[in-house]
Amino acid sequence: MNEISENERGLFEHYKFEVDKGQTLLRVDKFLGDKIEGYSRNKIQTAADNGQLFANGTAIKSNYKVKPGDIITIELDSPKQELKIIAQDIPLNIVYEDEHLMVVNKPAGMVVHPGVGNYSGTLVNAIAWYWRDSMQFDDDDPRLGLVHRIDKDTSGLLVIAKSERARVALADQFFHKTSERTYIAVVWGRLKEAEGEISGYMGRSPKDRTIRAMVSEDDGGKWSLTHYKVLEELSYVSVVECKLETGRTHQIRVHFKSIGHPLFNDETYGGNQILRGTTFNRYKQFVATCFDTCPRQALHAKTLGFKHPVSGEFMQFDSKIPTDMQELMQRWREYTAQR
Repeated sequence: MNEISENERGLFEHYKFEVDKGQTLLRVDKFLGDKIEGYSRNKIQTAADNGQLFANGTAIKSNYKVKPGDIITIELDSPKQELKIIAQDIPLNIVYEDEHLMVVNKPAGMVVHPGVGNYSGTLVNAIAWYWRDSMQFDDDDPRLGLVHRIDKDTSGLLVIAKSERARVALADQFFHKTSERTYIAVVWGRLKEAEGEISGYMGRSPKDRTIRAMVSEDDGGKWSLTHYKVLEELSYVSVVECKLETGRTHQIRVHFKSIGHPLFNDETYGGNQILRGTTFNRYKQFVATCFDTCPRQALHAKTLGFKHPVSGEFMQFDSKIPTDMQELMQRWREYTAQR
């Protein structure tokens, strides 16, 4: 996205995208729906109806099909309100730090960056405080060193760049899939294979644009691939290790839902219901206690590996499984032993 400026049409450019060379013909509302977080197809339709949606400077309708090289813009009649990053004294669990980057272990419940409904208390607010007296802190830059993200209720490791040079080099590794990430998850049920992979095209759900789903490439889906290995089978749940080949939004959560094994207590994707087990009240009470023990999707970004952006040395970091997930797994181990 470029800096907001007024153009000759008297409109202010809010979003600008150049269509990739490899892009197949795709409706612009689907194209933009996957590019702009929280921007519904209805809003894109409204922008088109108001003459505020453009391809290469010409107003278009929402059924326009984008093609490689197109410049797509949304232009509104008022400037976009920019988000100012506020430094907040929030503790950071710093695993590693040097002059070029730092690796942090994010707790569950913390949003990574400010946005609608979460303007404070985020990881970026905490980083801004930590960097408040250094040259790295630019309160006009909403990324503030972010290279990748994990969900609010997912815990685990993130790398933060301290310079633009480091950010570009690290982002390039994530884009070209040369970084390494391993997650630990608790999922409902027992998988048919002890090791395997889940793949397919992912995009916004056509039924609910706020969540993701497995969709076709023609519907704007992007290729996704997760490798998994079952570590423990505990009665009606399994502990799995996941290695990401790609890094789509909600990838692990959507992949396991797609094969009938949603993450334990994942409210968004149906894992907060009893999906396996008996109908006895005692079992229902046990699962309710497990939900209380780990009141979020049971997912932790455990390891992170990448080449240092300056030295080129490959760096590997590991983190402990957080207490709530450890206690959850222990409850299921005890339940399994009693059976």
